[in-house]
Amino acid sequence: LEVEMPDELSRLQLPEGVERRLHELLDKQDSGQPLTDNERREAEGLAHMNDFLSLLRLRSERLSKQAA
Repeated sequence: LEVEMPDELSRLQLPEGVERRLHELLDKQDSGQPLTDNERREAEGLAHMNDFLSLLRLRSERLSKQAA
């Protein structure tokens, strides 16, 4: 299976405000303050999205190196 990865994928990342929110939630949790159920689900969703974007970036970089 071959998939073309546009160059723009190598720059994918969470928008600044979304990443800031993820860090706020993680910092709150790390400081020992419990997250509400909604905050926990929000943090999990943002972390999954961040992981997904990182995976796309890494795959794009690998494919670019293979093509060169």
